[in-house]
Amino acid sequence: MIIVTGGSGKVGRACVRDLMEHGYKVASIDMVRPAGLSNPPKPTDVNFTRADITDFGEVMAAFSGINTRVEEAVTGVVHLGAIASPGEAADHVIFEVNTVSTYNVFEAARRLGIRNIVWASSETVYGIPYPGGPQYVPVDEEIELPQWSYSLSKLMGEKMAEQFARWDAQAKIVGLRFSNVQEPQDYANFPAYQKDPRSRHFNLWTYIDARDAAQAIRLSLESKLTGAHVFGIANSDGVMTQTNDELLDEVFPGTKRKRPLEPHESLISIEKAQRMLGYKPQFDWRKAK
Repeated sequence: MIIVTGGSGKVGRACVRDLMEHGYKVASIDMVRPAGLSNPPKPTDVNFTRADITDFGEVMAAFSGINTRVEEAVTGVVHLGAIASPGEAADHVIFEVNTVSTYNVFEAARRLGIRNIVWASSETVYGIPYPGGPQYVPVDEEIELPQWSYSLSKLMGEKMAEQFARWDAQAKIVGLRFSNVQEPQDYANFPAYQKDPRSRHFNLWTYIDARDAAQAIRLSLESKLTGAHVFGIANSDGVMTQTNDELLDEVFPGTKRKRPLEPHESLISIEKAQRMLGYKPQFDWRKAK
């Protein structure tokens, strides 16, 4: 059994679908019911339970058993539940909700002996919105430059993961720094981005297809790694038809290149995820139907 917190969100829905398609039994906990889900669920539906992950007691209860929906041993947790982006709540609320819920998930898993955790960190840890430009490109996992309470909460999650993994040498806690999540219908917006490079400069013109985000989650769950790890997760290309060098020279002149850039490669490095997880993006907006 895999438990997914935040299973009703963009990445959550794709993650649940992908795991079930690959033979996993999945339980989703969220404060919002997935659209169209029956109660009790049909055999083809995910088991859904409403739970508040800022309440440690509810997390412990959900992870240890929910009526007929979580009966067998939980072998992994995917933690996607959070306030999803900066500005959705007051800064202190974002920081509190995201850090407390992440602590609750990690601590409940530790107490229950669940040693396989994958959770959503964020591209914002790289320095978004890059007030002075990125430190270098492609940005990679070595960069820790949060600018907001939201990105600070995600960095705190990464630091907590290091300590929880230190407490249990057999644990695996994988943080995925997802780029801006897109679903297939969102690709209709991409042609308009070409009119103004600054319309998407806030995250270096990157994106992640929700289905590729789900792939990265599954690969992380299945990996034989132990310890705490962080991976940048984006698609292999950016959202613009202009080349990376043209975009950087226009919007962030003087940006350091760690190496020569491919014209349209993602400016979030996915090399580590490719090398250690076998991650290979499958969905490209340029080829979308």
